[in-house]
Amino acid sequence: QQAQLMEVLKKEVRAMLIAAKEGLTPAQLEEQYMAMVCKPLPLQDLGFLSTLDMVKHMPEVVRVSSCGNGVFILKAIADDTTQGIAQLVACQKERTRTKAWKKTAMKANAASPSKHSKHPQHSPWSARTPALPVTVKAELQDLLSSSPLLLKDLDKAFLRRFGRVFPYRQYGFSSVPEALRSMSDSIAVVEQAKAGSLLVLRKYLANMVEQEEVPRASAAEMPPLEPICETESFCQTALPMKCKPVETEAVHLGDHLKQVSGWTSDPQIFHVLLKWPQDSQQFLPKKLTLTPEIPPDAVQDRRLCSLPPLKRQCLVGVVVEFVASPSQFYIHICSRETSYKLRDLMFEMRHLYSHKLVSDQYIMPDSAVRPGQLCCVTVSKWWYRVIIHRVVSDQEVEVFYADYGHLQVVQKSWLRFLKWHYLKLPAQAIPCSLAWVKPVEGTWSAAATLLFKNLCRFKSLVGVVDEYVDGVLHLFLCDTSTKEDVYFHSVLRDKGYADVCGENIPSQEFKELNPSALYVQPSGKEIAELVEPDLCLQQESPDADSEAAALKL
Repeated sequence: QQAQLMEVLKKEVRAMLIAAKEGLTPAQLEEQYMAMVCKPLPLQDLGFLSTLDMVKHMPEVVRVSSCGNGVFILKAIADDTTQGIAQLVACQKERTRTKAWKKTAMKANAASPSKHSKHPQHSPWSARTPALPVTVKAELQDLLSSSPLLLKDLDKAFLRRFGRVFPYRQYGFSSVPEALRSMSDSIAVVEQAKAGSLLVLRKYLANMVEQEEVPRASAAEMPPLEPICETESFCQTALPMKCKPVETEAVHLGDHLKQVSGWTSDPQIFHVLLKWPQDSQQFLPKKLTLTPEIPPDAVQDRRLCSLPPLKRQCLVGVVVEFVASPSQFYIHICSRETSYKLRDLMFEMRHLYSHKLVSDQYIMPDSAVRPGQLCCVTVSKWWYRVIIHRVVSDQEVEVFYADYGHLQVVQKSWLRFLKWHYLKLPAQAIPCSLAWVKPVEGTWSAAATLLFKNLCRFKSLVGVVDEYVDGVLHLFLCDTSTKEDVYFHSVLRDKGYADVCGENIPSQEFKELNPSALYVQPSGKEIAELVEPDLCLQQESPDADSEAAALKL
């Protein structure tokens, strides 16, 4: 079993490294494998201590080169069966990456002091700007979501939470502050004279002004404020500080009038601790009933845009997300940019909507639960962008997953308004049909669909774009992880399930129902600039497109 697993792993690793022309670091290979196969590298099952240890046992598949400073680059060694596809991928990426690579190299050279270097750096890794992978960023955000944290205690807290030290050196950073500066858009470093620098999630600082607009009833029956600490040292350094009271605005609830004061030498930090989402529920008055209102940043009459169309005959890495038949399936484009953006979006949505106080503000009234409404739904603690397809009953609706391509019946109570901020990323699921094939029997048999699903399952594939027909992408699919390239249309033909007709026949299944065409706006018709809604105004009437979609249903 280990030998079989090793052979499969070699094919998967070779396929991923072939697609990465400049190679990958061991950490990047781990991320790519997790993104494509949806599970971590089976290091323990094969008896390896690390990814580097694993690839050293694949000398016929992986070439390992050192770039200095403990950084290793992994590149694929193409065999006779994969040499052709490797050359195609290399030529395809050369044109698209040349300009971006030059810009990156110029920025890196401008940022590094040339007077201390006599010889130019030719290594591709040295020209890149250090960056933390999205998984490590998500771990830092998760660590700081419970409370602020002193900079000097970060290593200890990271080790206690995740069982390993903060791996900033592994990604090219010389110090922890340098690594944190690369996340300055999400983590703020608040300087403190006595306690040291304090790490705070920036979005909570930015949301303070927004939260001030919400009725301040949360301060009415608040218990005495106590320090919320991640580490003991923060409590020890915070308590002796000379504290001045910080008074909040008085809140009038009937005949009860109370004021809140707390300890800190910095009013900004006081408000961070006061308004921290995870602990904010305990501050809500038990007797207060808030009138339900639709938040001004809730999406009501907007649609997601689709991804830009792909160029004909281009090669793309794809993952098949949902299959109804060889003529009706949905794919994801495999690129770091799109994969990371969707992953970051889901992490952020999970973090936001998991807090009951926030989630309750975006509960959808019955009047908003209608076909064509863009919203989000929770499944197994994750949140997904969906469009309501039809109302099944008083308790259930059928929704379309805009980023994955399938329909599902869910409970109404699982729905929430989508925040305007989550509208910006285009819908990631692309409706597709297999190019140049048609079913032998007029419709695809269950056996043909099952075979196609098994060919696609849990694999990173190479797609060759042919053309768009009625908004549906027709493409060839090829599995390059095997010893010989496997083209799916040839397999269906050889098994007697399909005829290769040399042209693209419009998908009958998509003719009957294409949720993407109904609910997702083509990229060419998107609004030039998405402007955040005015907090004082709310749009009341649906647009003509939403009405047309409802009438079409």
